[in-house]
Amino acid sequence: MSVATAPRRERPSASTGWASKLSIQKLPYLLLLPSFALICIIELYPFTTGVSYSLHKGTLLGTGAFVGWENYLHLFASADFYHSLYFSLVFALFNVVFSYLIGLGLALFLNLDFPGRGFCRVALLIPWIVPAIVSIVSWKWLIADRGGLANIILSLFGIGPIYFLSDSHWAMVAVIVIKIWRSFPFMMLSLLAALQVIDRTLYEAGKLDGANSWQLFWHITLPHLKNISIVQAILMIIWSINDFETPYLLTQGGPANATENLILLAYRYTFGRNDVGRGSAVALLTLVILMVLATIMMRQQRRPA
Repeated sequence: MSVATAPRRERPSASTGWASKLSIQKLPYLLLLPSFALICIIELYPFTTGVSYSLHKGTLLGTGAFVGWENYLHLFASADFYHSLYFSLVFALFNVVFSYLIGLGLALFLNLDFPGRGFCRVALLIPWIVPAIVSIVSWKWLIADRGGLANIILSLFGIGPIYFLSDSHWAMVAVIVIKIWRSFPFMMLSLLAALQVIDRTLYEAGKLDGANSWQLFWHITLPHLKNISIVQAILMIIWSINDFETPYLLTQGGPANATENLILLAYRYTFGRNDVGRGSAVALLTLVILMVLATIMMRQQRRPA
């Protein structure tokens, strides 16, 4: 009588186990491969193409001859570039500071409990929700040099007319003010969300220790808003320096290029003068400036409060 024996299981060899372990280690990279390929297509390829164009004397019809650093040297010797850089930095600075202050004040107000708070939140988001072309064209109609509502109202008090769009000084003021008007709701909404997650017991403990409202704000509220504030500042700097629609729709960079930022300068070189090389050089220098500013801000974020 024969006894049936169970089939003997073979242990995987050392080479088979190593191959299996190696395939598991490669799995995350294989899963990331489609995303990496997409990034290469939509980001790395345009970036490398832009670098190549900046080193050539190209037009919209072709890359042109290789000229090395000539386009950059031309920009560093150009008064237009330095004026556009100056306006871009001033534009970004005023927008970040004032949109943050307005947004913080409104966030503190909306964080209180009062009737109609929901309606106020929605109403104050309108400048951010309305499409840029609608809001900017409406502003352009309001502050038009002739027949604008602002000058009509000023004339009732014997003031004006003020040439908001044709005077260099007032055009810069108008572009900056309208940009702040469009930007403060983003600051307000983000800061309001950050305020609502602060532990209320911290304020109660502070009051028990005799702290007044200013001390509670300075020692509790602001430290808890530090990280979100730096992130907002970085985003707002990037959005401000890269803002094309506000100065273009209002003044097209005028009068006399007074409101021309770096992005408008790149646009003028590329499409106005058909000089793709110098336009690409301006765009890449703008990228470098933004990276430097973002790095400085991120280092501030790492510092202890």
